[in-house]
Amino acid sequence: MGMDLEYAPAPQRPRLHRRILRGIGRRITETYRYDTTLWRIALSGPWILCILACTIAVMGIPTGLGSAADMILAAGAATLGMALAGNLLAVLLSLTGLRIPRLFTGSWLSAFGGALLILYFGGLEPEAAAVIAGIAALASAIGGLAAGLVRTRRSLTGGLLAMVLMLSPFALAYGYGTEKPPDYLPSLQSIAAAGKVQPAIAADPSEPGEYTFHSFTYGSGKDIHRKGYGGEASLISDSVDATDYISSWPKLRTLFWGFDPGTLPLNARVWMPDGDGPYPLVLMVHGNHMMEDYSENGYAYLGELLASRGFIAVTLDENFLNYSAWSGIPDNDFKVRTWMILKHLQQIERFAEQSGTPFYHKVDYDHTALLGHSRGGQAVAMAADATRWFAGDPALEATRKFNITSIVALAPTDKGIDSKQATLRDVSYLTLQGARDGDVHDFYGDRQYMRSSYTGNTAAFKSSLYIAGANHSQFNSDWGLYDQTLPAGLFLKRSQIIDGAEQRQIAKVYVSAFLETTLHGKAEYRPLFRDYRSGAQWLPDTAYYNRFQSGAHLTVADYEEDRKRDTVRGGTAKAEGLKWSEEQAKDREANNKPSYGVLLERSGSPGGQPEASEAAYSITLSEPFTRTLAESAAEGLSFSLANRNGDAEADEAAPAPEVEVELTDINDAAARLPLDEAADILPLPQTEFTVSPWLEERIMDGKFGDRSEAVFQTYELSFEQFLEEEPALDTGKLTEITFYLQGEGDKIMLDDIGFYERENSLEGAH
Repeated sequence: MGMDLEYAPAPQRPRLHRRILRGIGRRITETYRYDTTLWRIALSGPWILCILACTIAVMGIPTGLGSAADMILAAGAATLGMALAGNLLAVLLSLTGLRIPRLFTGSWLSAFGGALLILYFGGLEPEAAAVIAGIAALASAIGGLAAGLVRTRRSLTGGLLAMVLMLSPFALAYGYGTEKPPDYLPSLQSIAAAGKVQPAIAADPSEPGEYTFHSFTYGSGKDIHRKGYGGEASLISDSVDATDYISSWPKLRTLFWGFDPGTLPLNARVWMPDGDGPYPLVLMVHGNHMMEDYSENGYAYLGELLASRGFIAVTLDENFLNYSAWSGIPDNDFKVRTWMILKHLQQIERFAEQSGTPFYHKVDYDHTALLGHSRGGQAVAMAADATRWFAGDPALEATRKFNITSIVALAPTDKGIDSKQATLRDVSYLTLQGARDGDVHDFYGDRQYMRSSYTGNTAAFKSSLYIAGANHSQFNSDWGLYDQTLPAGLFLKRSQIIDGAEQRQIAKVYVSAFLETTLHGKAEYRPLFRDYRSGAQWLPDTAYYNRFQSGAHLTVADYEEDRKRDTVRGGTAKAEGLKWSEEQAKDREANNKPSYGVLLERSGSPGGQPEASEAAYSITLSEPFTRTLAESAAEGLSFSLANRNGDAEADEAAPAPEVEVELTDINDAAARLPLDEAADILPLPQTEFTVSPWLEERIMDGKFGDRSEAVFQTYELSFEQFLEEEPALDTGKLTEITFYLQGEGDKIMLDDIGFYERENSLEGAH
């Protein structure tokens, strides 16, 4: 018997993709399920990190709207960015099903990622950026969690976390800001107290002089950012057309400044002595900095001092040639910086010939000095040698009207421009450089010193000063402490940098004394450049190294004539018990400097042979040089020496070389002096630029190189000192100069060996 059976259809299961979508939807709706009150309060930690990171970033790339506006923009961008990225990551985390506070975790990851990107694009290598961003993110999480625990009445745990967070910086403080100065560098005061040199008999050059002065500006009258160059300019200057030199000038730069390369303004602030004049003219030129952070007024401390001492001081506005994160930097900026100096000289000449202007008949055209910092330091040397780049340019006429007698370069650059570099002839040159310069970290001013020379008996001279505790930015009072833009600048070591006021005190002493010597003819300041110890009473307490050579220097050996080590300009050379070679001095990257010297190293004899009785390097003077020396007003022996005992870069400073110097005359009478009777050979500063040795090679493409470089110190040994050792020595008939290295492993480099003349023999030569 048959039956009709009806089967109920089985319930249809939702299709797979619908189930997936429902599951996703359910999880998304539960995105914030585990973000309890504690974790929502803890969001404050990552949020603060985002704000700090964005604020630091915008401080390194200012918009030009002002610090307050930049900080508001940074806070807004940080808040919006974390809100968007944090919520997006929270949604993605919800899909994993992980039972974690997803909004907090997403926000924390956003803060970490933002900090990492800012550090990476700020100059840190990826691994360094990741480590530092991770530490900062961990600290933000701990801080936020501590706040959440305290707010939810779990005060003990929250307090402990807060204490951990507050104490952690102290664990990192060593090497970041509390390290003591290196004890291997003797203090200036202890060196001066040794009494090996007489203090200069002169008034403190850093103190104001007897002139009253007034200040004013000249400019286009159209500046949209600074009233002093706009409607409040005392004098209206011309605009100049630089389109022959600038081809890259973005529209954003024109929008910011209100002009293009065809109408560059001649803007400057002037400090003018009161009185009839005429007065020597000093132009001051800043270097490359963020263009939105104006630089020229950072030398007001020098302008005011110089005006009080009878100089017309002018600080030039070249900010529109500086770098901007938003519009880059104009091409050919080095050349245009130099060209602008020439155009300012032309403008000042027109003012000086125009009755009714403050410059009228006030300018002493025969005594002009140029001072520059960083790229400006290179530009002023180029301006003094302008024919090399601007032959045929009408701006070159300025160098014919103004006699540029003196150049001052503060931590200058030294880049080849059109494959050429400035060479100075019969121009006095002074350069100052800090051993802790985190921007121009090599002693590039030393290169220009080497390319400065003199053609006859002249009062002109060149001098360099290497300052153990000085950095780059503090020569400008507005640039602050950081030698790199943020965030990279945060990781430069600050513990051994002298105070900004002290660094500018050094600049005041040396710049003022140099210009008083070269423009006003005050010989009483000249000893400062021969030996920094004579000015110890004016200088802050740090280690100094100075080099000096006058136009009247009688050169025996400068090692430039050929590559034969046994010949020198004034005779022949030989060595016993030494490794010796002629080679170029090296900078921190082992790049050659533009001058040769002789490298001497005392070491054990090879092959087990008996060691020479003494390790000595001798120069036998030629008969023509001996006659020249006899007819001169020479007062003593002079040479430059670089201490190379620290080349191995040991953790502790190597002992100073033990050097003795001997003069021998035609009758074989000889007098021998230990060099340390005249001056100690100081160890060179061993500079670690960053807060951690690990970071040194992982920031700014590892640019810092070795911890030191070849820095020369000039030594002068008077004939009187030798005669005290051997009264029979005939200093008018010398035949030989010998250097003895007494210590095993001693290593030095010598250059510019010769004889210096009496100061009074140069009087009236200014």
